[in-house]
Amino acid sequence: MRRTSSSLALLAVAGLAACGTETVSPDSELAPRFAVSTPAGDGSGTYLVRFKGSGIPAGFAARVSALGGQVVFAHAGAGIGAVSGLDDGRAAQLGGTAGVTSVDADAVTLMNPLATVVSDVASSTESPAAPATALRFSRQWNMKAIMADSAWAAGKRGSSSVKVGIIDTGIDYLHPDLFDRVDMDLSKSFLSDTENARVTTVWGAGAPLWVDLHYHGTHVAATVASNAYIYAGVTSETKLVALKVCTPGNAPAFQASCPTSAVLGAILYAADNGIPIVNMSLGGNFSRRDASAKGGFGPSFIATINQVMTYANRGGVTVVVSAGNSAIDMDHDGNGFKAYCSAASVICVSATGPTATAGLNGPWTNIDVLASYSNYGRSAITVAAPGGNAVSVTAACSGFTIYTPILVCRNRFYNSPTSWSAFSLGVSGTSMASPHAAGVAALIAADGGNIASVLRNTADDLGQPGNDPAYGRGRVNAGRAAGAI
Repeated sequence: MRRTSSSLALLAVAGLAACGTETVSPDSELAPRFAVSTPAGDGSGTYLVRFKGSGIPAGFAARVSALGGQVVFAHAGAGIGAVSGLDDGRAAQLGGTAGVTSVDADAVTLMNPLATVVSDVASSTESPAAPATALRFSRQWNMKAIMADSAWAAGKRGSSSVKVGIIDTGIDYLHPDLFDRVDMDLSKSFLSDTENARVTTVWGAGAPLWVDLHYHGTHVAATVASNAYIYAGVTSETKLVALKVCTPGNAPAFQASCPTSAVLGAILYAADNGIPIVNMSLGGNFSRRDASAKGGFGPSFIATINQVMTYANRGGVTVVVSAGNSAIDMDHDGNGFKAYCSAASVICVSATGPTATAGLNGPWTNIDVLASYSNYGRSAITVAAPGGNAVSVTAACSGFTIYTPILVCRNRFYNSPTSWSAFSLGVSGTSMASPHAAGVAALIAADGGNIASVLRNTADDLGQPGNDPAYGRGRVNAGRAAGAI
Protein backbone atom coordinates (compact mmCIF):
# COMPACT_ATOMS: atom_id res chain seq x y z
CA MET A 1 0.00 0.00 0.00
CA ARG A 2 1.40 3.36 -1.03
CA ARG A 3 0.66 6.32 1.15
CA THR A 4 1.18 9.97 1.82
CA SER A 5 1.51 11.61 5.20
CA SER A 6 0.50 15.23 5.61
CA SER A 7 1.69 15.62 9.19
CA LEU A 8 4.09 14.27 11.77
CA ALA A 9 2.86 14.66 15.33
CA LEU A 10 5.14 16.43 17.78
CA LEU A 11 6.06 14.35 20.82
CA ALA A 12 8.82 16.47 22.30
CA VAL A 13 11.17 19.17 21.19
CA ALA A 14 14.72 19.20 19.87
CA GLY A 15 16.67 20.78 17.03
CA LEU A 16 19.52 23.19 16.62
CA ALA A 17 21.55 24.08 19.70
CA ALA A 18 20.06 25.20 22.95
CA CYS A 19 21.33 28.74 22.94
CA GLY A 20 22.58 30.69 25.89
CA THR A 21 24.38 33.89 26.67
CA GLU A 22 27.94 34.86 27.49
CA THR A 23 28.79 37.97 29.45
CA VAL A 24 31.93 39.33 31.07
CA SER A 25 30.82 37.68 34.32
CA PRO A 26 30.47 33.90 34.77
CA ASP A 27 28.21 32.44 32.08
CA SER A 28 24.57 31.54 32.59
CA GLU A 29 22.31 29.54 30.28
CA LEU A 30 18.73 29.73 29.10
CA ALA A 31 16.54 26.68 28.55
CA PRO A 32 16.24 25.35 24.98
CA ARG A 33 13.03 25.92 23.04
CA PHE A 34 12.46 23.90 19.88
CA ALA A 35 9.63 22.46 17.84
CA VAL A 36 9.00 20.34 14.77
CA SER A 37 6.40 21.09 12.13
CA THR A 38 5.45 20.24 8.57
CA PRO A 39 4.48 22.54 5.69
CA ALA A 40 0.80 23.33 5.24
CA GLY A 41 -0.92 21.56 2.35
CA ASP A 42 -1.43 24.82 0.48
CA GLY A 43 -0.21 23.79 -2.97
CA SER A 44 3.39 24.77 -2.33
CA GLY A 45 4.43 21.88 -0.10
CA THR A 46 7.56 19.78 -0.41
CA TYR A 47 7.45 16.00 -0.16
CA LEU A 48 9.96 13.19 0.26
CA VAL A 49 9.65 10.34 -2.23
CA ARG A 50 11.00 6.82 -1.79
CA PHE A 51 11.41 4.67 -4.89
CA LYS A 52 11.06 0.91 -5.25
CA GLY A 53 14.47 -0.68 -5.46
CA SER A 54 17.40 1.21 -6.94
CA GLY A 55 17.23 3.80 -9.67
CA ILE A 56 14.72 6.52 -10.52
CA PRO A 57 11.40 5.39 -12.06
CA ALA A 58 11.09 6.04 -15.77
CA GLY A 59 9.29 9.29 -16.52
CA PHE A 60 9.36 10.39 -12.87
CA ALA A 61 10.12 14.05 -13.62
CA ALA A 62 7.38 14.15 -16.26
CA ARG A 63 4.86 12.74 -13.79
CA VAL A 64 5.77 15.36 -11.22
CA SER A 65 5.53 18.12 -13.81
CA ALA A 66 2.13 16.90 -15.00
CA LEU A 67 0.89 17.26 -11.43
CA GLY A 68 2.11 20.86 -11.33
CA GLY A 69 5.24 20.23 -9.28
CA GLN A 70 8.97 20.07 -9.81
CA VAL A 71 11.72 17.69 -8.76
CA VAL A 72 14.00 19.12 -6.06
CA PHE A 73 16.33 16.13 -6.40
CA ALA A 74 16.17 12.46 -7.32
CA HIS A 75 18.99 10.17 -6.26
CA ALA A 76 19.30 6.84 -8.02
CA GLY A 77 21.85 5.35 -5.62
CA ALA A 78 19.84 6.00 -2.47
CA GLY A 79 16.48 5.47 -4.16
CA ILE A 80 14.89 8.63 -2.83
CA GLY A 81 13.97 12.09 -4.04
CA ALA A 82 12.13 15.27 -3.11
CA VAL A 83 9.49 17.22 -5.00
CA SER A 84 7.91 20.63 -4.42
CA GLY A 85 4.85 22.56 -5.56
CA LEU A 86 2.30 19.87 -4.69
CA ASP A 87 -0.50 19.58 -2.18
CA ASP A 88 -1.56 16.46 -0.31
CA GLY A 89 -4.00 15.36 -3.00
CA ARG A 90 -1.52 15.59 -5.85
CA ALA A 91 1.19 14.02 -3.67
CA ALA A 92 -1.16 11.07 -3.11
CA GLN A 93 -1.55 10.75 -6.88
CA LEU A 94 2.22 10.65 -7.27
CA GLY A 95 2.40 7.99 -4.55
CA GLY A 96 0.07 5.80 -6.59
CA THR A 97 2.28 5.70 -9.68
CA ALA A 98 4.65 2.97 -10.78
CA GLY A 99 7.99 2.65 -9.04
CA VAL A 100 7.06 4.88 -6.08
CA THR A 101 6.91 3.26 -2.64
CA SER A 102 5.89 6.24 -0.52
CA VAL A 103 5.44 10.00 -0.50
CA ASP A 104 5.67 11.87 2.80
CA ALA A 105 5.30 15.53 3.69
CA ASP A 106 8.64 17.22 4.33
CA ALA A 107 9.21 17.82 8.06
CA VAL A 108 10.87 21.02 9.21
CA THR A 109 12.95 21.45 12.35
CA LEU A 110 12.41 24.86 14.00
CA MET A 111 14.64 26.79 16.39
CA ASN A 112 14.07 29.86 18.56
CA PRO A 113 17.46 31.52 19.03
CA LEU A 114 18.22 32.73 22.53
CA ALA A 115 21.84 33.95 22.33
CA THR A 116 21.90 37.72 22.70
CA VAL A 117 25.28 38.83 24.02
CA VAL A 118 28.71 38.51 22.40
CA SER A 119 32.22 39.15 23.61
CA ASP A 120 34.53 41.58 21.80
CA VAL A 121 38.18 40.83 21.06
CA ALA A 122 40.96 42.82 19.42
CA SER A 123 43.95 42.22 17.15
CA SER A 124 46.67 39.89 18.35
CA THR A 125 49.42 37.57 17.11
CA GLU A 126 48.20 34.05 17.90
CA SER A 127 48.80 31.21 15.44
CA PRO A 128 46.86 28.20 14.10
CA ALA A 129 50.14 26.28 14.43
CA ALA A 130 49.82 26.64 18.21
CA PRO A 131 46.08 26.52 19.12
CA ALA A 132 46.77 26.66 22.86
CA THR A 133 48.01 30.23 22.37
CA ALA A 134 44.56 31.38 21.20
CA LEU A 135 43.63 34.68 22.82
CA ARG A 136 40.76 33.17 24.86
CA PHE A 137 42.03 29.61 25.27
CA SER A 138 42.19 30.11 29.03
CA ARG A 139 38.36 30.21 28.98
CA GLN A 140 37.99 27.02 26.94
CA TRP A 141 37.08 24.48 29.59
CA ASN A 142 35.68 22.38 26.74
CA MET A 143 38.98 21.91 24.87
CA LYS A 144 40.79 21.14 28.11
CA ALA A 145 38.13 18.59 29.09
CA ILE A 146 38.75 16.54 25.93
CA MET A 147 42.54 17.04 26.18
CA ALA A 148 42.71 18.69 22.77
CA ASP A 149 45.80 20.59 23.91
CA SER A 150 47.62 17.25 24.38
CA ALA A 151 46.88 16.40 20.74
CA TRP A 152 48.15 19.80 19.58
CA ALA A 153 51.33 19.48 21.65
CA ALA A 154 52.05 16.23 19.78
CA GLY A 155 51.58 17.99 16.45
CA LYS A 156 48.12 16.51 15.85
CA ARG A 157 46.06 19.41 14.54
CA GLY A 158 44.19 17.62 11.76
CA SER A 159 44.89 17.67 8.02
CA SER A 160 43.75 19.89 5.17
CA SER A 161 43.11 16.70 3.19
CA VAL A 162 40.29 15.81 5.62
CA LYS A 163 37.00 17.60 5.06
CA VAL A 164 34.13 17.95 7.52
CA GLY A 165 30.72 18.94 6.16
CA ILE A 166 28.75 21.29 8.41
CA ILE A 167 25.06 20.58 7.75
CA ASP A 168 23.61 23.71 9.29
CA THR A 169 22.81 27.40 8.66
CA GLY A 170 25.99 28.06 6.68
CA ILE A 171 29.45 29.38 7.61
CA ASP A 172 31.03 32.83 7.83
CA TYR A 173 34.23 32.16 5.88
CA LEU A 174 35.53 35.69 6.59
CA HIS A 175 35.66 35.39 10.37
CA PRO A 176 39.34 35.39 11.46
CA ASP A 177 38.98 32.01 13.14
CA LEU A 178 37.56 30.54 9.91
CA PHE A 179 39.44 32.44 7.22
CA ASP A 180 40.84 29.97 4.64
CA ARG A 181 39.40 27.03 6.59
CA VAL A 182 36.35 26.66 4.29
CA ASP A 183 36.35 24.79 0.97
CA MET A 184 34.76 27.44 -1.23
CA ASP A 185 34.22 25.08 -4.19
CA LEU A 186 32.50 22.21 -2.38
CA SER A 187 30.34 24.39 -0.13
CA LYS A 188 26.72 24.57 -1.26
CA SER A 189 23.25 25.75 -0.30
CA PHE A 190 20.40 23.24 -0.44
CA LEU A 191 17.69 25.81 0.21
CA SER A 192 15.13 27.23 -2.20
CA ASP A 193 15.83 29.97 -4.74
CA THR A 194 13.67 32.29 -2.66
CA GLU A 195 15.69 31.63 0.47
CA ASN A 196 19.00 31.92 -1.39
CA ALA A 197 17.90 35.27 -2.79
CA ARG A 198 17.99 36.67 0.76
CA VAL A 199 21.78 36.36 0.70
CA THR A 200 22.15 38.47 -2.44
CA THR A 201 19.54 40.95 -1.24
CA VAL A 202 21.47 41.66 1.95
CA TRP A 203 25.07 41.09 0.85
CA GLY A 204 25.10 41.48 -2.94
CA ALA A 205 25.67 39.14 -5.85
CA GLY A 206 29.25 38.36 -4.84
CA ALA A 207 28.32 36.62 -1.59
CA PRO A 208 28.25 32.80 -1.70
CA LEU A 209 24.72 31.49 -1.23
CA TRP A 210 25.93 29.25 1.63
CA VAL A 211 26.99 32.07 3.99
CA ASP A 212 25.48 32.04 7.47
CA LEU A 213 22.69 34.62 7.89
CA HIS A 214 22.05 33.16 11.36
CA TYR A 215 24.97 32.23 13.67
CA HIS A 216 24.53 28.56 14.51
CA GLY A 217 26.50 26.99 11.65
CA THR A 218 29.44 29.34 12.11
CA HIS A 219 29.65 28.53 15.81
CA VAL A 220 29.49 24.79 15.10
CA ALA A 221 32.09 25.01 12.31
CA ALA A 222 34.59 26.93 14.45
CA THR A 223 34.27 24.29 17.17
CA VAL A 224 35.38 21.62 14.69
CA ALA A 225 38.21 23.67 13.18
CA SER A 226 39.52 27.14 13.93
CA ASN A 227 42.57 29.23 13.15
CA ALA A 228 42.77 29.73 16.93
CA TYR A 229 43.27 33.48 16.85
CA ILE A 230 40.42 34.03 19.30
CA TYR A 231 39.07 30.62 20.35
CA ALA A 232 40.62 27.28 19.40
CA GLY A 233 38.70 24.53 17.65
CA VAL A 234 39.38 20.83 18.13
CA THR A 235 41.55 21.05 15.00
CA SER A 236 43.25 23.90 13.16
CA GLU A 237 44.14 22.26 9.83
CA THR A 238 40.88 20.51 8.88
CA LYS A 239 38.94 21.86 5.89
CA LEU A 240 35.29 22.71 6.45
CA VAL A 241 32.49 22.42 3.90
CA ALA A 242 29.37 24.55 4.37
CA LEU A 243 26.31 22.45 3.56
CA LYS A 244 23.56 24.98 4.15
CA VAL A 245 20.19 23.42 4.93
CA CYS A 246 18.68 25.79 7.54
CA THR A 247 17.14 29.20 6.98
CA PRO A 248 17.72 32.03 9.48
CA GLY A 249 13.99 32.64 9.92
CA ASN A 250 12.31 36.03 9.85
CA ALA A 251 12.03 39.04 12.15
CA PRO A 252 11.27 39.48 14.92
CA ALA A 253 11.78 35.91 16.18
CA PHE A 254 14.32 34.71 13.58
CA GLN A 255 13.15 31.15 14.13
CA ALA A 256 15.52 29.09 12.00
CA SER A 257 14.09 26.12 10.09
CA CYS A 258 15.72 23.09 8.49
CA PRO A 259 13.69 21.10 5.92
CA THR A 260 14.40 17.38 5.99
CA SER A 261 14.57 17.38 2.17
CA ALA A 262 17.51 19.80 2.31
CA VAL A 263 19.23 17.80 5.07
CA LEU A 264 18.96 14.53 3.16
CA GLY A 265 20.13 16.19 -0.04
CA ALA A 266 23.20 17.48 1.79
CA ILE A 267 24.04 14.04 3.19
CA LEU A 268 23.81 12.49 -0.28
CA TYR A 269 25.97 15.30 -1.67
CA ALA A 270 28.61 14.61 0.96
CA ALA A 271 28.60 10.90 0.13
CA ASP A 272 28.96 11.57 -3.59
CA ASN A 273 31.69 14.19 -3.19
CA GLY A 274 34.14 12.45 -0.90
CA ILE A 275 33.37 14.33 2.32
CA PRO A 276 34.25 11.71 4.95
CA ILE A 277 32.65 13.35 8.00
CA VAL A 278 29.49 15.41 8.37
CA ASN A 279 28.21 17.12 11.51
CA MET A 280 24.47 17.48 12.04
CA SER A 281 23.73 19.68 15.03
CA LEU A 282 20.00 19.43 14.41
CA GLY A 283 17.14 17.04 14.80
CA GLY A 284 13.58 16.58 15.96
CA ASN A 285 11.42 14.12 17.84
CA PHE A 286 8.58 12.58 15.82
CA SER A 287 5.80 10.16 16.59
CA ARG A 288 7.04 6.77 15.37
CA ARG A 289 3.46 5.79 14.59
CA ASP A 290 2.71 8.84 12.46
CA ALA A 291 6.09 8.67 10.71
CA SER A 292 5.50 5.07 9.62
CA ALA A 293 3.32 3.56 6.93
CA LYS A 294 0.35 1.62 8.26
CA GLY A 295 1.02 -1.70 6.58
CA GLY A 296 2.18 -2.32 3.03
CA PHE A 297 5.87 -1.53 2.63
CA GLY A 298 6.33 -0.61 6.30
CA PRO A 299 7.90 2.59 7.67
CA SER A 300 7.87 5.48 5.24
CA PHE A 301 9.38 8.74 6.59
CA ILE A 302 11.63 6.78 8.96
CA ALA A 303 12.65 4.39 6.21
CA THR A 304 13.57 7.30 3.94
CA ILE A 305 15.90 8.78 6.55
CA ASN A 306 17.47 5.39 7.28
CA GLN A 307 17.91 4.70 3.58
CA VAL A 308 19.92 7.90 3.15
CA MET A 309 22.04 7.21 6.23
CA THR A 310 22.78 3.70 5.02
CA TYR A 311 23.84 5.02 1.61
CA ALA A 312 26.13 7.55 3.26
CA ASN A 313 27.65 4.94 5.56
CA ARG A 314 28.34 2.59 2.67
CA GLY A 315 29.98 5.51 0.89
CA GLY A 316 32.42 5.99 3.76
CA VAL A 317 30.72 8.97 5.42
CA THR A 318 30.70 9.21 9.21
CA VAL A 319 27.58 11.10 10.29
CA VAL A 320 27.88 12.79 13.70
CA VAL A 321 24.55 13.88 15.20
CA SER A 322 23.52 15.84 18.29
CA ALA A 323 21.39 13.86 20.75
CA GLY A 324 18.80 16.60 21.32
CA ASN A 325 17.98 19.01 24.11
CA SER A 326 14.77 17.67 25.68
CA ALA A 327 16.25 15.69 28.60
CA ILE A 328 14.51 12.59 27.22
CA ASP A 329 15.40 9.03 28.20
CA MET A 330 15.61 7.58 24.69
CA ASP A 331 15.49 4.02 26.05
CA HIS A 332 11.97 4.54 27.41
CA ASP A 333 10.26 7.13 25.23
CA GLY A 334 7.51 4.89 23.92
CA ASN A 335 6.38 6.00 20.48
CA GLY A 336 9.21 8.50 19.89
CA PHE A 337 11.65 8.62 16.98
CA LYS A 338 14.65 10.92 17.28
CA ALA A 339 15.48 12.15 13.82
CA TYR A 340 18.29 11.94 13.24
CA CYS A 341 19.78 10.28 16.30
CA SER A 342 17.62 7.17 15.93
CA ALA A 343 18.72 6.73 12.33
CA ALA A 344 20.99 3.97 11.13
CA SER A 345 24.80 4.13 11.40
CA VAL A 346 25.17 7.53 13.10
CA ILE A 347 27.39 8.73 15.93
CA CYS A 348 24.93 10.19 18.46
CA VAL A 349 26.46 12.65 20.94
CA SER A 350 25.14 13.72 24.34
CA ALA A 351 26.31 16.92 26.07
CA THR A 352 28.40 17.49 29.18
CA GLY A 353 29.38 20.65 31.04
CA PRO A 354 30.43 22.18 34.36
CA THR A 355 27.91 22.80 37.10
CA ALA A 356 29.69 25.98 38.23
CA THR A 357 32.72 28.18 37.64
CA ALA A 358 34.71 30.54 39.82
CA GLY A 359 35.23 32.91 36.90
CA LEU A 360 35.74 33.17 33.14
CA ASN A 361 39.04 31.31 33.41
CA GLY A 362 37.78 28.75 35.91
CA PRO A 363 38.31 26.71 37.87
CA TRP A 364 35.24 24.77 36.81
CA THR A 365 33.22 22.36 38.95
CA ASN A 366 32.10 18.90 37.80
CA ILE A 367 33.24 19.48 34.24
CA ASP A 368 31.93 16.15 32.91
CA VAL A 369 28.39 16.15 34.31
CA LEU A 370 25.66 15.29 31.82
CA ALA A 371 24.08 18.62 30.83
CA SER A 372 20.62 19.21 32.29
CA TYR A 373 18.99 19.50 28.85
CA SER A 374 20.73 16.57 27.12
CA ASN A 375 18.84 13.56 25.84
CA TYR A 376 20.30 10.26 27.01
CA GLY A 377 19.82 6.50 26.69
CA ARG A 378 22.07 3.45 26.41
CA SER A 379 20.42 2.39 23.14
CA ALA A 380 21.05 5.74 21.46
CA ILE A 381 24.11 7.59 22.80
CA THR A 382 27.43 6.68 21.20
CA VAL A 383 29.71 9.12 23.03
CA ALA A 384 29.47 12.35 25.01
CA ALA A 385 31.24 15.68 24.47
CA PRO A 386 31.27 19.20 25.94
CA GLY A 387 28.09 21.10 25.16
CA GLY A 388 27.83 23.56 28.03
CA ASN A 389 25.85 23.58 31.24
CA ALA A 390 26.41 26.31 33.82
CA VAL A 391 29.13 27.52 31.43
CA SER A 392 28.69 27.88 27.67
CA VAL A 393 30.86 26.83 24.74
CA THR A 394 32.27 29.90 22.98
CA ALA A 395 33.23 30.12 19.30
CA ALA A 396 32.99 32.37 16.24
CA CYS A 397 29.91 34.50 15.53
CA SER A 398 28.77 35.03 11.92
CA GLY A 399 29.51 38.43 10.42
CA PHE A 400 26.81 37.75 7.80
CA THR A 401 24.05 37.46 10.42
CA ILE A 402 20.68 39.15 10.05
CA TYR A 403 19.67 38.13 13.57
CA THR A 404 18.95 41.51 15.16
CA PRO A 405 20.31 40.95 18.71
CA ILE A 406 23.80 40.09 17.40
CA LEU A 407 24.25 42.44 14.44
CA VAL A 408 27.42 43.64 16.19
CA CYS A 409 28.97 40.42 14.86
CA ARG A 410 29.13 42.09 11.45
CA ASN A 411 31.98 44.23 12.76
CA ARG A 412 34.86 41.91 11.95
CA PHE A 413 37.85 41.99 9.63
CA TYR A 414 40.86 39.90 8.71
CA ASN A 415 43.74 41.54 6.85
CA SER A 416 46.71 39.42 7.85
CA PRO A 417 47.69 37.00 10.61
CA THR A 418 48.56 39.99 12.79
CA SER A 419 45.70 42.31 11.85
CA TRP A 420 42.20 41.15 12.70
CA SER A 421 39.27 41.59 15.03
CA ALA A 422 35.95 39.85 15.50
CA PHE A 423 33.21 38.78 17.88
CA SER A 424 32.48 35.40 19.41
CA LEU A 425 29.32 33.89 20.84
CA GLY A 426 28.55 31.73 23.87
CA VAL A 427 26.08 28.92 23.16
CA SER A 428 25.10 25.68 24.91
CA GLY A 429 23.40 22.52 23.68
CA THR A 430 23.99 19.09 22.24
CA SER A 431 24.56 21.07 19.04
CA MET A 432 27.82 22.20 20.63
CA ALA A 433 28.72 18.67 21.79
CA SER A 434 28.39 17.12 18.34
CA PRO A 435 31.12 19.24 16.65
CA HIS A 436 33.59 18.33 19.40
CA ALA A 437 33.10 14.69 18.43
CA ALA A 438 33.28 15.59 14.73
CA GLY A 439 36.56 17.40 15.37
CA VAL A 440 37.99 14.35 17.11
CA ALA A 441 36.75 12.28 14.16
CA ALA A 442 38.76 14.57 11.87
CA LEU A 443 41.90 13.93 13.94
CA ILE A 444 41.32 10.19 13.61
CA ALA A 445 40.73 10.47 9.86
CA ALA A 446 43.98 12.42 9.45
CA ASP A 447 45.81 9.38 10.84
CA GLY A 448 43.86 6.93 8.68
CA GLY A 449 42.04 5.30 11.59
CA ASN A 450 38.58 3.76 11.71
CA ILE A 451 36.61 6.74 12.97
CA ALA A 452 33.73 5.00 14.74
CA SER A 453 35.93 2.40 16.38
CA VAL A 454 38.69 4.75 17.54
CA LEU A 455 36.21 7.37 18.75
CA ARG A 456 34.52 4.81 20.99
CA ASN A 457 37.64 3.00 22.18
CA THR A 458 39.56 6.14 23.14
CA ALA A 459 36.73 7.87 25.00
CA ASP A 460 37.01 8.35 28.77
CA ASP A 461 34.65 5.83 30.37
CA LEU A 462 32.49 7.89 32.72
CA GLY A 463 29.41 7.02 34.74
CA GLN A 464 28.52 3.33 34.74
CA PRO A 465 31.28 1.03 33.43
CA GLY A 466 31.03 0.26 29.73
CA ASN A 467 28.18 1.54 27.60
CA ASP A 468 26.36 4.11 29.73
CA PRO A 469 22.97 5.87 29.26
CA ALA A 470 24.49 9.33 29.81
CA TYR A 471 27.88 9.00 28.13
CA GLY A 472 27.59 6.03 25.77
CA ARG A 473 31.13 4.68 25.50
CA GLY A 474 32.43 7.78 27.26
CA ARG A 475 33.33 11.43 26.83
CA VAL A 476 35.55 11.89 23.75
CA ASN A 477 39.28 12.34 24.33
CA ALA A 478 41.12 14.10 21.49
CA GLY A 479 44.56 13.46 22.96
CA ARG A 480 44.00 9.72 23.23
CA ALA A 481 42.25 9.47 19.85
CA ALA A 482 45.23 11.18 18.20
CA GLY A 483 47.66 8.85 19.96
CA ALA A 484 49.22 11.71 21.89
CA ILE A 485 48.65 10.21 25.36
